[in-house]
Amino acid sequence: MEEDKKAIIQVLENQQKAWNDGDLEKFMIGYLEADSLMFVGSGGVIYGFENTLDRYKRTYSNSALMGKLEFTINELKPVTQDVYFMAGAYHLERDSIEDATGIFTLVWKRIGDDWVIAADHSE
Repeated sequence: MEEDKKAIIQVLENQQKAWNDGDLEKFMIGYLEADSLMFVGSGGVIYGFENTLDRYKRTYSNSALMGKLEFTINELKPVTQDVYFMAGAYHLERDSIEDATGIFTLVWKRIGDDWVIAADHSE
């Protein structure tokens, strides 16, 4: 269980680094690359890896909008052997516009040896 938690946290840390490097494609490596991926945000529900990537590209179209991302994990617990639930918060520090903060819940799924986000609710 601890090994799984470390692996999941590493994926999230990799996503944070990719975001802060301005690389949305690399950020998306942490997501399930399938039509069943579900993203829930203030604009409603989006299904699919490509649709989620397109949403990120529209919403965060430049480095000023992206800012610098920091995640805080409040909870990470197993649901089954191959599924974990995570709750946390994010903070985007931005220079030219107001910072953005919010909360998220993630459903992580083990696919082979990898952990990926199968569902993301962020607001």
